[in-house]
Amino acid sequence: MSGLVLKLGPRERIMINGVVMENGDRRTRINIVTPDANVLRLRDAIHPNDANTPVKRVCYIAQMVLAGEADPAEARPQLLRGIEQLSHVFSDAESRESLVTATQAVDAGHHYQALKALRSLLPRETRLFALGRHSAA
Repeated sequence: MSGLVLKLGPRERIMINGVVMENGDRRTRINIVTPDANVLRLRDAIHPNDANTPVKRVCYIAQMVLAGEADPAEARPQLLRGIEQLSHVFSDAESRESLVTATQAVDAGHHYQALKALRSLLPRETRLFALGRHSAA
């Protein structure tokens, strides 16, 4: 079976196509077979106040599309511009691959895949900011 497989913990919340759902008392595995369903784990959601770094801001735009809070056509140029700006900072091969994947996903209208690729940059961004703080001291 193809599609997205979600493994949810007890009481974990997800949003699918703008509808918030909460799992019951047991662990659950859900197969999403509808192509292009907008899925967001609420534990992974970025709060607006936390969208305070370049990667988090681009992730937040993709998240807003998944939540049904932003029009995909209007978000597309913002996402592509943000990814382009990130490509000036992240030059290692793995990061470049993530950025290419995110760009292709945005072009195809697959915002979940774009968000997933962009989120993979968050640990690197954290390390870059930590290095910047240490070298400035």
